[in-house]
Amino acid sequence: MDAEQLKQRYAAGERYFSAANLSGVKLIAADLPGINLWGADLSGANLAKAKLWGADLSQANLAKANLTRANLSGVKLKDANLRGAKLNFAKLYGADLTGACYDDSTRFTSGFDPVSHNMRKF
Repeated sequence: MDAEQLKQRYAAGERYFSAANLSGVKLIAADLPGINLWGADLSGANLAKAKLWGADLSQANLAKANLTRANLSGVKLKDANLRGAKLNFAKLYGADLTGACYDDSTRFTSGFDPVSHNMRKF
């Protein structure tokens, strides 16, 4: 599935895209609140400035994804792979990051403490 197909299906009212292969997709500034991408492959995706509040990204592969300035307020990121992801200036208010994994190449906003959000370092 490509970015246009996802946006069209979302606009038509579909919200459930569990385990979708969206590797490398470009969804810059996409407006997708409440979308369910549980277990989806979003590795290398560009989600900069995307509006994803209330979305479910649990167990999603977001390795090397660009989430710079994305609105992730209230997003479920339980057990997500955030290794190498860019989360600079991302809004993470109320996000559930329990068990999400990160590494030394993951970029967070200055002052963000992944340990206090129950994340796991690999």
